[in-house]
Amino acid sequence: MRQAALRALALAVLLLAWQCAVWAELWPRVLVPSPGEVWAALLRTSTVHDGVRGQSGHLLIEHLGTSLRRIGIGTGYAALAGIPLGLLIGVVKPLAVVLEPAVSFLRTLPPLAYLSLLVIWFGIDESPKIWLLVIAACPPIAAATAAAVRTVPGQLLEAARALGASPLNLLLAVRLPAALPEIFTGVRIAVGIAYTSVVAAETVNGVPGIGGMIRDAQRYNQTDVVIVGILAIGLSGVLLDTALRALEHAAVPWRGRA
Repeated sequence: MRQAALRALALAVLLLAWQCAVWAELWPRVLVPSPGEVWAALLRTSTVHDGVRGQSGHLLIEHLGTSLRRIGIGTGYAALAGIPLGLLIGVVKPLAVVLEPAVSFLRTLPPLAYLSLLVIWFGIDESPKIWLLVIAACPPIAAATAAAVRTVPGQLLEAARALGASPLNLLLAVRLPAALPEIFTGVRIAVGIAYTSVVAAETVNGVPGIGGMIRDAQRYNQTDVVIVGILAIGLSGVLLDTALRALEHAAVPWRGRA
């Protein structure tokens, strides 16, 4: 209750400071709209008004849902590729020599660096957006998996070998379960990277999509709609991370315990 009250108080102070800045006219109204104007924009983008459906022909929930679907697909494919890749890098040293630099190279690239190339290769439909998210999300998952596999306690491996475990059994029954906590951390980081990348992905034919909605609003100086989009991204990102934490707690209940 105290934490909830403290957060509510902090939010109230923030809104009051925001409104005071608008009253003092520190910036032009077109640049910094009031909280009331942002609330009106939220209602406008979430409903059909005067025959107009939301923003750019779609409701806010539709824009957000499309972006979340893209993030889910992209991160899902990234996990399917990144976890086995990380296991191979962590276990097979010759492969690590070849693959680890490539993973590090991709991990340092900003998504906009290869978005244009993906558009040339795959066009402007869904494919370049999904590929962008896969490429952005795969390296952190692979890196986290590889690091986790390498830090599995040697006592566990020796005990499994003493019981007659084969290399495949060691990988699937010992290394992978022991690495699961760090793998979940890598997946959470990848989801965050994918969410920051989806706005870049949706700059090209991204409607419906929260990034496409923000881009269209920016073209017409609709700052209130841009702020609505930013808040929608932030709040949904918090909820998504909370869901991933709950899934991690259910799948890895021993994390944090001796």
